[in-house]
Amino acid sequence: MFNWAKQHGVRITCQFNTKIFHPDGTTPHLWSTNPLENYGFDDEKLSFFADDVAVTLSEDGNEFTIKSVVNPNSLVDLKMTKLAPAFVAGTDGTSTYATDPEAPNGWMRHAFWPRNKVTGKIVTQAGAIDFTGRGLFVHALQGMKPHHAAAKWNFINFQSPTYSAVMMDFVTPPSYGETNVNVGGLVIDGEIIIAGSPQLVTHTETSEDEEVAWPVPTALRLLWAGKNKDGKDVTASWEGPLGQRLDRVDVMAEVPAILKSIIGGVAGTRPYIYQVRDPNDFSS
Repeated sequence: MFNWAKQHGVRITCQFNTKIFHPDGTTPHLWSTNPLENYGFDDEKLSFFADDVAVTLSEDGNEFTIKSVVNPNSLVDLKMTKLAPAFVAGTDGTSTYATDPEAPNGWMRHAFWPRNKVTGKIVTQAGAIDFTGRGLFVHALQGMKPHHAAAKWNFINFQSPTYSAVMMDFVTPPSYGETNVNVGGLVIDGEIIIAGSPQLVTHTETSEDEEVAWPVPTALRLLWAGKNKDGKDVTASWEGPLGQRLDRVDVMAEVPAILKSIIGGVAGTRPYIYQVRDPNDFSS
């Protein structure tokens, strides 16, 4: 990727981002983003490094450590340890975009660690925040422009003391047939019960976000379905209101309004991410 970009005169950039939510509704979220210098990967392409940043995979492949002092407002020292096997959909987790499968125009790849033990902290100007708990790790690579990849996305992450349920769902833009792609998995303790595709997410209720003229989901129906290791059918579902909206992220905040409107009109994409949390059902 880096060599191709250099040969074609494409400017390569690399960022390290963190975001801390404060669900109390009064404390502002802490968003930190910094460009990185002198970045690269180890020989196996499994660990990443840059000035003041390191993301390192352990020798046994079961643990990532994330360390960053690149931003004094957000000093990161976290460890994520796998509690259940990883999974991908299909052969290697790659979705390709093309009329000719042998010559795709673009691709995306997703791999999931659905259930993990998280330890460590992020130190802010207000003090250290302990992140001990459970977490989801997703390794995502995107080989195409974002607004060509999908017009709509849904990401679900549920973590309880016993269960983990994760789902990624997106709809391609009209140029790729408005195709629905869904990948998900259900884990109980350290065992994957079902994983792969298809799963199902339905917006059962929406409300108009008047500021951006977009129907925002306020209630969902989620369905995980598949066969377990013994070949038996397994289903799990969740349905209800989404609860508290934490944030609306304008992905293209720095893009001129005219360009943003063109992307929305041509690709059907609205560059907004709505992040929500139900403090009762989605606590960790």
